[in-house]
This record gives sequence, C-alpha cells and structure tokens, in this order.
Amino acid sequence: MTAVAATSDRPTLAPSIPRQLFVDSGYVLLGLPLALASFVVLIVGLAVGIGLVVTVIGLPILSGTLYTARGLADVERLRLPAVLHQPRIRPHYRLPEAGANAWRRIFVPMRDAQSWLDLAHGILRLIAAVGTFVVTVSWWAAAIAGSLYWAYDWALPRADGEGDQDLAQLLGLGDSTTARIGLYTALGVFFLITLPIVVRGCALLQASFAKAMLTGVAEMRDRITVLEEQKRAAVSAEASALRRLERDIHDGPQQRLVRLAMDLSRARMQLASDPEAAGRTIDEAVTQTRDTLAELRALSRGIAPPILVDRGLPSALAAIAGRGLIPIELQVDPQLGTPAGRLDPAVENTAYFVVSEALTNVAKHSRATEATVAVARKGTHLRVRVGDDGQGGAHLAKGHGLAGIADRVRAAGGELVVVSPTGGPTEIRAELPL
Repeated sequence: MTAVAATSDRPTLAPSIPRQLFVDSGYVLLGLPLALASFVVLIVGLAVGIGLVVTVIGLPILSGTLYTARGLADVERLRLPAVLHQPRIRPHYRLPEAGANAWRRIFVPMRDAQSWLDLAHGILRLIAAVGTFVVTVSWWAAAIAGSLYWAYDWALPRADGEGDQDLAQLLGLGDSTTARIGLYTALGVFFLITLPIVVRGCALLQASFAKAMLTGVAEMRDRITVLEEQKRAAVSAEASALRRLERDIHDGPQQRLVRLAMDLSRARMQLASDPEAAGRTIDEAVTQTRDTLAELRALSRGIAPPILVDRGLPSALAAIAGRGLIPIELQVDPQLGTPAGRLDPAVENTAYFVVSEALTNVAKHSRATEATVAVARKGTHLRVRVGDDGQGGAHLAKGHGLAGIADRVRAAGGELVVVSPTGGPTEIRAELPL
C-alpha cells in the first residue's frame, strides 16, 4: 500500500492571517458535526456487525462499515490540505483479486490495515473534535463580545444588591462605566489578538491526528518504496559507471601501456645493435606515454573533475562547453560558483554528470547543430536543462545512454524528464533536491 500525492509545480503560497483564521475556524467548526455523524454511524455498524458475526450476516455489515469509514476518511483527507498546506494523499487500498466471488470481496476490507485505521479515526476523532470545538467557539465568543462591549454596555441590567459585584469591582477598579468598559474591552482585544494562534492550534491538533491515522502509515510505506527505488537506482548507476570505466580503461590506457611495454623491451634489445632504431622506438614510447596521460585525464574528468572541486559547477560546465563539437549556450547561475552559493558535492557531481552525459549523447546521436545548457536554483531544488535542435527520438529505455542518467538522478532523489519527439527538438530536464 503506497500513498498517492497530488502535487503541483507551483509553490503553495501561505494565505493571509485573516483568511487562514476563517479556514481554520471552518475546519474546526465543521469537524464536530462530521465527527458526531461518523461516530454514530461507525459505532452502530461496528456493534451490529460484531454482534451478528456468529450468524454470518454480521460479516457484510462489518465490511460495509469499513467501506463507510473509508468514505468518511476520504472526506477528511479532502479537508486536510487547506490546514496543513500539503498535497492531498490517499493510500492505495487492497483490491479484490480478479474473478473473486462475493464472499472474497466481503473479506477484502477486513484484511486491509488502512481500513481499520480509518475506522479507528472515525470513532476516536470525536474526542479531539469536541475539545477543539469548545475552545474555538469560546475564544470567538470572548473576542467578539469583549471587543464590542462598549456598544451594548448600556443595555445590560445592573445588580442592585450590595453583595453583587462585577469583575471590575472585584479587581478593585471601581464600579464606573469607564472602568467596566475598559476592562472588558481590553479582555476582548486580548482574545481577538490571540484568536488566530488559538484557532490555528486547534485546527492543527485535529488535522495532525487525522494525518497520523489516515495517511501516516501510507506515507511511511511510500517513503520506504522511494528509498528502495533510489537504492536500486544507485546500485545500477554505480555498476554502469564501473563497467564503463573498466571498458574505457581496457580499450584505451591499458592497450597503450601494453604497447609501451613492448616498445621499451624492443628498444632495450636494439640499444646494443642499432642505437638509432632504439632512439626512434624510445621516441614512440614517449608519444605513447603522453597519449596515455591524456586519456587518463579525460577519464578522471568523467569521474571527479578537479575544476568542479576547485572552482564549482559554472566553471566545470564552461569547460565541458569549451570542448564541445557544436556551439553550446550556457545559462548557469553564477552564484553556484561562489563560496556562499556552492551546492552539496553530491548534487554538484550529479548535475555535472547529467550535463556531461547529455552532451555526449547530443554529440553522438542527435545530429544537432547547437545545444543549450541551463542550470539554476529554484526553491529547494536545482533544475538542470539540456536542449538541442537535433533529430529527436531519445528515450529512457534500458540499454540507451539516457538510462544511466535517469538512474543517477533517481539515486540522488531527483526526477528526470525527456521530451524528444521524432524530428526534434530534444530537451532533458532534471530536478535535484538540495
């Protein structure tokens, strides 16, 4: 059972204090009748279902009660985002197997843990609803009645007995109208000022209890699933990188080192009989050494380029663009290269890998004439975009170059999107959490 969240690309803006006050008040005040109706329906259904379970008739009633609890839980889940400012999350419930008969379908909700949590919430929510309802109504009444006391003080009857005293007299402020209005107005203003805080606390108390019962387990399981996927992606990306590194070393530096050893052996044999030939062989060996060093530097740039460590992401991406076979336009936030704006090394390495591998694919397969690289910080994420005007047709299928990029991004907790219709253009977008 995993959670499904409805998310938006636009950040959620916090509402103003008055608007949030009315949202929270409506949530709390509406919560009591909903909790009361939920309590009555579910208690009756549960009691009848358990009482008649020995006659088998109770099983359908109990199953129907669980389905009713699920519907009431969905209503509460619809109300939570306005208070918690989080996306609506609904867990995946257990579904009947294909071709299951009626009795098997009756037992489906009984074997689902979240259905029982929905039932428990529907019954227990009344406790929190009553308490928060009383506090909210009392605070609203005190705030309105106290702050407007000056408007109706004249209409209130006054006690004639010597033993009857109001609050102002008990506090030693006297029995004058000014003292009485001043005291009650001050109390009303206090309740009015603290009203948003108190009502917000009541709403959060109700909403937190609902979130823990209705989405908490689903969120935890969903998080576990995401972590497992990230672990598999990290293992896959690491294995792919090691295989590629082994292949590159075997096909490049290793072959050159073998030839270098053979040349040096031949030069040693030629040294006594033909010094001039030995000199030429040694010159070839020196050339092989330089070529090997160049290939090793190229391999090191793909693993952990020194320029990325020393000067940051903008300089490292500029170096990649400078080595490109086609014109590459860079749109990189310069703040990412400053000491204050530097990213976590893992995020920098992943972003560098995405751009490097994407541009390699552009050079090999796209037939593009120009490319664009854009990297910028957006809120709590780093957005990387690589586009080209090539022939398109790129996709994330296993066995293709972009699959390794997708694994690397997923391992970092990010998301990769490829938009590449046939005929082009192609755009690769990666979003990495900071």
